[in-house]
Amino acid sequence: MFGPFERAVAGRYLRARKGERFVSIIAIFSLVGIALGVATLIVVTSVMSGFQQQLVTRLLAVNGDVTVTAYAGRQIDNSQQLLHRIRAIPHVVSAIPMLDGQALFTTNNGGARGGIVRGMTLDDLSALHSVSDHIVAGDLNNFTGDDAIIVGADLAQSFRLQVGDSMTVISPQGAATAFGTIPRIRAYKVVAIFDAGLSDYNSSIVFQPLPAAQAFFMKPGGITQIQIRLTNPDLVSEVARPLVQALQGQQVLVRDWRHANDTLVSVLQVQKDTMFIVLGMIVLVAAFNVISSLIMLVKDKRADIAVLRTLGASSGAVLRIFLMCGAFVGVAGTAIGTVIGVVFCHNIVAIQHTVERITGGQVFDSSVFLLTELPNTIDWGDVWRVIALGLGLSLLATLYPSWRAARTDPVEALRHE
Repeated sequence: MFGPFERAVAGRYLRARKGERFVSIIAIFSLVGIALGVATLIVVTSVMSGFQQQLVTRLLAVNGDVTVTAYAGRQIDNSQQLLHRIRAIPHVVSAIPMLDGQALFTTNNGGARGGIVRGMTLDDLSALHSVSDHIVAGDLNNFTGDDAIIVGADLAQSFRLQVGDSMTVISPQGAATAFGTIPRIRAYKVVAIFDAGLSDYNSSIVFQPLPAAQAFFMKPGGITQIQIRLTNPDLVSEVARPLVQALQGQQVLVRDWRHANDTLVSVLQVQKDTMFIVLGMIVLVAAFNVISSLIMLVKDKRADIAVLRTLGASSGAVLRIFLMCGAFVGVAGTAIGTVIGVVFCHNIVAIQHTVERITGGQVFDSSVFLLTELPNTIDWGDVWRVIALGLGLSLLATLYPSWRAARTDPVEALRHE
């Protein structure tokens, strides 16, 4: 499409000579603008995609693919038979029984915080790898007896708890007396501290041996929830019918991971699309700079265009010359921006820690964004979409100035020289 003649002339026009610096400076600014716009778009879309993927992955890791919950704090009846039927369903990897109860946590260090006490057996907690594989202090094997408790890293930091410290758990469901209901209060020993990677989970969930939780909440032998994990989370539709049949006669609420997190996932997707549109304006502004720089180049080269046409160059050759000039700015800017964006995404966690260390501030508040650190994953689908946007806008910006150059009348151009 582009012959040696067009490439030679376009390369000569791209190399600024004395008296032509201004046009080249505008072209450089256009290139920098496209590069910054593409890099920003790649970083933002990759962070948003990584945030969405990691959040869903970690929520699945701690909450399961399907959750069966008893209504209004009741117990699940005939839990052993029900667990046996659920585990026999195809694609079901595990069905973990647990007892959840709301409570208030206090310590001798002062302060109080509400949360959930989750009763589980040691074997089931060991199978919950999002917790058992992320014990940051203590030993999971000490999760036995009637006074053991495991807390999250954020809760331990808030209460300044260490392994061996005592934490008091207060349940509003206490014993009824003539003076009203007296809350149940008991102190437990912290035997381990975990970090599941979710700030909300680390600060509001504590684990207790299932028999101890059943005794504390006065539900002997009872469970309130079953977490079901599948071979693939996308198979929830296939197990829906056999699961409903297995749960017949039970007063329970069934929620799969899609409905449990649909609001959060949809909000993140809307934010991602909105940021793509807003930040895409940066590339659009840079494309307008390409238009202005090419128009100035065409006006500056009117005499050259006239000479070329007089020597026999066709209007199509002139069109291709200026198309190459504009395309170089767009392609080079997009390539540079892509490299910067990908490198930034790969090192975003190190950059975050460096900025926090220099400024003494907090770039990523885990209590607001749920995750404990910025995701450094790259969504290559979004990267290619950004590259297509950058190249498309840049090439479109070259069409009008190139068309104007091709329509230049050599006689009129030379008459004014």
